[in-house]
Amino acid sequence: MVHENNVTELIFTGLFQDPEVQKLCFVLFLPVYLATLLGNGLIFVTVSISKTLHSPMYFFLSSLSLVEICYSSTVAPKFITDLLAKVKIISLKGCLTQIFFFHFFGVVEIILLVMMAYDRYVAICKPLHYMIIMSRQVCHMLVAGSWLGGLIHSIIQIIITIPLPFCGPNVIDHYFCDLHPLLKLACSDTFMERFIVMANSGLFSIISLFILVSSYAVILISLRKRSAEGRRKALSTCASHITVVILYFGPGAFIYMRPSSAFTEDKLVSVFYTVITPMLNPIVYTLRNTEMKNAIRMFWSQKDK
Repeated sequence: MVHENNVTELIFTGLFQDPEVQKLCFVLFLPVYLATLLGNGLIFVTVSISKTLHSPMYFFLSSLSLVEICYSSTVAPKFITDLLAKVKIISLKGCLTQIFFFHFFGVVEIILLVMMAYDRYVAICKPLHYMIIMSRQVCHMLVAGSWLGGLIHSIIQIIITIPLPFCGPNVIDHYFCDLHPLLKLACSDTFMERFIVMANSGLFSIISLFILVSSYAVILISLRKRSAEGRRKALSTCASHITVVILYFGPGAFIYMRPSSAFTEDKLVSVFYTVITPMLNPIVYTLRNTEMKNAIRMFWSQKDK
């Protein structure tokens, strides 16, 4: 049976149905998104112009902050403006575009987190060869590889989605376009597409998480031979990164590494990793990093002069 693709617009059900609750969410989430832009933008600019923050760790951190801005901006602006709209509409092409860039920047962030774990491994386990292994050229290649990996992942996701027929209904049970809720609207059997999506996202996340855990396991084993002060200093440099990894992988694993469901908590968890986590990352890194805080103070003092 041939299905005609006659759906050109999709309607979001949104996060909540109560208009008053939606207005309250608007008041809460708009400052969060602005803080995300300000915090990550400040880190990116500070690292770019600072004369002291030239190590690979800060290069990766500035790249991560730039990706956080892009990642959050694929969802948050539309989501926040829709909180004040009676009918939340997006075109089918706009929906596919949002899916592409959401997965693109999400995977770039995952790979960057893996690269940052590798950087900490080299810094702690091979300190004498650190600047040779993590040369500027290598760092640029690693960051470029993260963008390439995100591009390949997103192309796979979107290639399996574009050919699907959508003939109605056109109500998507979410507050933004993602693959699982969109696949539910297709007018054909999507078992294979769902399997590919879960394999593409789930296996990628599992492999990345395995590399991260392995890196820090090796680091912890190597620290057993060091003094208490040496262990404290080494762990302090890793604590921020570990916190960000947990904040990112926890909610993401809950959504993508299991079969899809229609539970409301899925949408609430999605809010955490699409809106909240991008704001928390700059806070985590700046509060625990003395060099970063000093560089930010110097940046503002120079700006005031």
